[in-house]
Amino acid sequence: MNETIQALTIAGFDSGGGAGMQADLKTFQERFVFGTSVLTALPIQNTQGVKKVYDISLEAIQDQLDAIDEDFKISAVKTGMLFTASITQLVSAFLKTVDFGPLVVDPVMIAKSGHALLKDSAVKALIEELLPQAFVITPNIPEAEVITNMTITTKEDMVIAAKKIQLLGVKNVVVKGGHHLEGTESSDLLLLEDGQQEWFSATRIETKNTHGTGCTFSACIAAELAKGNDVRAAVHTAKGFIQAAIADGIQVGCGNGPTNHWAFRKVERNEN
Repeated sequence: MNETIQALTIAGFDSGGGAGMQADLKTFQERFVFGTSVLTALPIQNTQGVKKVYDISLEAIQDQLDAIDEDFKISAVKTGMLFTASITQLVSAFLKTVDFGPLVVDPVMIAKSGHALLKDSAVKALIEELLPQAFVITPNIPEAEVITNMTITTKEDMVIAAKKIQLLGVKNVVVKGGHHLEGTESSDLLLLEDGQQEWFSATRIETKNTHGTGCTFSACIAAELAKGNDVRAAVHTAKGFIQAAIADGIQVGCGNGPTNHWAFRKVERNEN
């Protein structure tokens, strides 16, 4: 019997179930990958926002990482909410010591409700210590603006930002265009390691239920990479996955609801 493909998410918690570690694990499962997890922070949140964030000790994070390393064969890893400089430094240092396959960095900075999920002091550690190890990074436009210290208002700006981020050591950069840019389409840019560019576009959907989209998108990329797919194919699948998850929404909670993690099953079923 072939060994089951395994991936790891290093991320924060979402008691509402739509983002963070919960979204990552749901996405892994939907893509036929066994998900493992390391908890970095404990946000108390629901669809209406983050209420507060409880710290997880560095010792507890290190122990979780060690437990995964001693027992699982990880083929890809993604990071989400790292919250502080010390957590970012710990995770960065650990990943240098193991072979967990390609690293997907979702540079989570701000929740949909506006609550900070990465402290200002941690941005420097993210840029200097984690990004040089990243195989793929998936910033939205506000995150890309922070990383590059530039304003992004056009597709040409997205290309410039992607090139700047690549100079930080990231091999492949996905700048997501769902924020700010006008038009009927949401277009994401993939800048490949060899300098090639590819755009992935889909019809923009007017909905408030987009909680966890970034987590889900990056987790899908990680799952596809864990299965041995190349980055272009992984991003293509992730774009279809998140488009279906938004389009075929579910109604839970009173605020910004989550996406539908099982929606892509129906798309694939119809295609086959």
